[in-house]
Amino acid sequence: MSRGGEMVYIPDDSDFSSFRDQCESLEGWHCQYNKAGVTVWSQGQEESCTVQKIKTRISCKDVPAETLYDVLHDTHYRKKWDSNMIETYDIGRLTVNADVGYYSWKCPSPLKNRDFVTLRSWLPLGNDYMIINYSVKHPKYPPRKDFVRAVSLQTGYLIKANGASACVLYYLTQVDPRGSLPKWVVNRVSQFVAPKAMKKIYKAGLKYPEWKRRHDPGYKPWVYPEQNTLPSVSLAELSVQHADSLENIDETGLLEDHLSTSDHEA
Repeated sequence: MSRGGEMVYIPDDSDFSSFRDQCESLEGWHCQYNKAGVTVWSQGQEESCTVQKIKTRISCKDVPAETLYDVLHDTHYRKKWDSNMIETYDIGRLTVNADVGYYSWKCPSPLKNRDFVTLRSWLPLGNDYMIINYSVKHPKYPPRKDFVRAVSLQTGYLIKANGASACVLYYLTQVDPRGSLPKWVVNRVSQFVAPKAMKKIYKAGLKYPEWKRRHDPGYKPWVYPEQNTLPSVSLAELSVQHADSLENIDETGLLEDHLSTSDHEA
């Protein structure tokens, strides 16, 4: 998404349109998983390819599109449902629909945990909603010794309304994990991690209205920009996070049977 890779920029309508097309198109995608209302596709299945594109889709009954949009924005609620998250916070705002944030992710043991600094942008489009991000460098948030800094080349969500009280959620991601990963990890993402994550978001959507009623129900800065109290960030402070400037670790020797038991939970 970084247009030649040098300048940090805020995505425009053409970027959102391209993202939507990738979510909805089947051309060039290989179905890896299709069970219980969840479908997972991938691109880049070469043996040597660790930077794959993964796309998932789930139908969400009884969850309006706008509710799921709120769930994906609400960092306070995320701590309730995202058990893979170690920490997340907003760093600063760029415009009324773009900000910079930090997210760290618990990888299946014995893999090292990853973290990201991303520029995120969002766009409500009628009854549909999109949120997209890509990795940037911020001088005050350099790579940390306790994490592998990974790179999101393009990651995002498309939420399509399906009537007044249901929706379809697409999640598309292309991430460089900054590590040579064993083949079982790549397989595991499409067969286990991605479907599990989608089901978690769906369940979070079902429970969100009740939770939000008890937790500052009127506070939605992603809908009401005047509520946003984040410090302003200038594009000039940021630069594109190039993967080749980061440490690359070799984890290909790690064996699947060393996974911690919690990673097998459904």
